[in-house]
Amino acid sequence: MTLSTKLTELLGIDFPIIQAGMAGGTTTPSLVSAVCNAGGLGTLGAGYMSPLQMREAIKEIRQHTNRPFAVNLFIPEPIDEQALSKVQRVNQVMKKFRDQLGIVESQITKFTESFEDQLEVVLEEKVPIFSFTFGIPSTEILQALKRNQTIIIGTATTVNEAIELEARGVDAIVGQGSEAGGHRGTFGGEFEDSLIGTMALIPQMVDHVKVPVIASGGIMDGRGLLASLALGAEGVQMGTAFLTCPESGAHAEHKRAILGSNEQSTVLTRSFSGKPARGIKNKFISEMEQHAEIIPSYPVQNALSKDIRSAAGKQNQTDCMSLWAGQGVRLSKSKTAEEIVRDVVNQTIDLLGKIQSRN
Repeated sequence: MTLSTKLTELLGIDFPIIQAGMAGGTTTPSLVSAVCNAGGLGTLGAGYMSPLQMREAIKEIRQHTNRPFAVNLFIPEPIDEQALSKVQRVNQVMKKFRDQLGIVESQITKFTESFEDQLEVVLEEKVPIFSFTFGIPSTEILQALKRNQTIIIGTATTVNEAIELEARGVDAIVGQGSEAGGHRGTFGGEFEDSLIGTMALIPQMVDHVKVPVIASGGIMDGRGLLASLALGAEGVQMGTAFLTCPESGAHAEHKRAILGSNEQSTVLTRSFSGKPARGIKNKFISEMEQHAEIIPSYPVQNALSKDIRSAAGKQNQTDCMSLWAGQGVRLSKSKTAEEIVRDVVNQTIDLLGKIQSRN
């Protein structure tokens, strides 16, 4: 019995399982290549990487796998004056955390890496699959990717966003349910209006677009994959499930926090980056939420809190770390990437067999 779908045919992979492109060092070349070699699609989360770092990571991935892989980037968002006007006030609030960590406020030289320079690497390296979130690239960029024969995957949190992505020519769409860990990919309105659960979102999305839909959010095992296929998805994207792999670059304390959490442990917060993201609640989130009105939007707050997150990681202080995770955390296991892919596939096939035997 196989698990072939339109998505596996499109991407040239064995199983309809995509490892999410989680930025910030989590998706190491080791993790990406391990997922690819296991038959899924590994994704390099390159949103915060410099072009040089991207090239080096892509080269390392290719040294360890000859299978298709993806690179994920963030679509740039304009920095507004209102966000900049909040910098001094939010830094005053965050001073207590810097004092706790024994650091001084860092001087910000840039808020993000150049998307144009990052994209140039994707094109020059002829990356097989390109995925993106936070918006839609320009028509010129999409055309350049297609000329390069790169498969394009966009992220949507509503049916209307999915319809817009399809109209712009993407090859597949990740339907991000509200259960998903990390940043929300909403771009067509306020995120509060786009918190639709995976089980409700996916069948509605499938009914309104023709390209393959990939279910994302709370999917941790074969039960999630089988349910997603039943809802009409052609595959799944899993992030939290891979965070606790030995190949993952997630901080050891981050992994420990995930393995010790449950479905009630996560919250949506703007505290770390200025953009809504789901993670395990800690002291930084609790205290910063009391000052929500002065938190600058992304990417300003993300750049401002970088020194705090970095120092917290070096000092193993989880109270000040961004512990991104989805609502399926209780299902997390400390297994290799290969074991996770294999277990998801075997469980899905086993469940299919049990369902068929009932009839």
